[in-house]
Amino acid sequence: MMKILLILIATACCLSAEISSDVVDKDKTLTKIAFGACNKPSRKKVTRIYDGVLKHNPDVFVFLGDNIYGDTEDMELLKKRYQQLAAAKGYQKLQKQTQVLATWDDHDYGVNDGAKDYPKREQSQQVFLDFFAEPEDSVRRTRPGIHTSYSFGKDGKKVQIILLDTRYFRDKLEYSKTKNKPSKTKNKPSKGKVGWYEPTKDTSMTLLGDAQWQWLEQQLQVKADVRIIASSIQMLAYEKGMENWGNVPHEQQRLFEMLKKHKANHTVVISGDVHYTELSKVMIGDYPLYDMTSSGMTHCSKNWANADNSLRVGKSHWEINAGLIEIDWAKKSLSLCSINQDGKKLIEHPVAFSELEFSK
Repeated sequence: MMKILLILIATACCLSAEISSDVVDKDKTLTKIAFGACNKPSRKKVTRIYDGVLKHNPDVFVFLGDNIYGDTEDMELLKKRYQQLAAAKGYQKLQKQTQVLATWDDHDYGVNDGAKDYPKREQSQQVFLDFFAEPEDSVRRTRPGIHTSYSFGKDGKKVQIILLDTRYFRDKLEYSKTKNKPSKTKNKPSKGKVGWYEPTKDTSMTLLGDAQWQWLEQQLQVKADVRIIASSIQMLAYEKGMENWGNVPHEQQRLFEMLKKHKANHTVVISGDVHYTELSKVMIGDYPLYDMTSSGMTHCSKNWANADNSLRVGKSHWEINAGLIEIDWAKKSLSLCSINQDGKKLIEHPVAFSELEFSK
């Protein structure tokens, strides 16, 4: 009888235990979250975007991927590419003045448009974690993939940042049957399309992989007053033929349904990859999901910025840029922004918390 009672008590404790982010910092309240992608440290005069970011005094900065360009299977060469970033004066300033978080995309994963068949993914993961000084006891060092989550602040001002891994577990995307892969020097839009992928009808294909999906569903149940999901590739924009969640539509829909199921209010998405900046929005029932795309920190493409996106809010911009989310806790609102090298806002879109709520 005593054994049964102990089992019941233990079960009750487990059920009552609150799901938490991988890393929790209750003492740090966030009001400004900066982010960026597509950063080639070898380019000259790359410090200005860091100066533009630091003018806004962000509480954290999130690298969304392509933090370096280290396409290789040689891990020593990959380490050298990271050391170029470490040596950049702008990056050194950033490290001193704010907390840096990071996920990866294809060029720091190790191969252009890379998927789970990249043979050095395990080694690349360790190089990544070592460079960004991931603690030895971090859960990121105990599992495949680099996905992780952070919670900052106390109840009422709690921000959760979820960093997804869109590389380690992903299947290869399907090439378009009507458009061959363009050369690197001929990326001009053709009827608004610049890429070479198309949505798959194969529902067995995955973007995140089963283990990461299970983890993500738990994370969406973490209590948060603002939730930011970081995806290296665009989550909403789908028409340009480049890498995006729309190429695996059943996975995109799975996320939408998961957000709705758990009523993940006050959730927004940030993304990179495309070498320009834009804001996209899709309605999940009566919930407006925003994706603030910021790319790139050292190089941009006017041609790509002119590609089709029927979900775009306002205009796209192809200046060197970084992203910024400003939270006004008193007014219960946030603003989705991108900024140029001088810190000037290219995009600024305010949203009240009350707008970012699923119907009861």
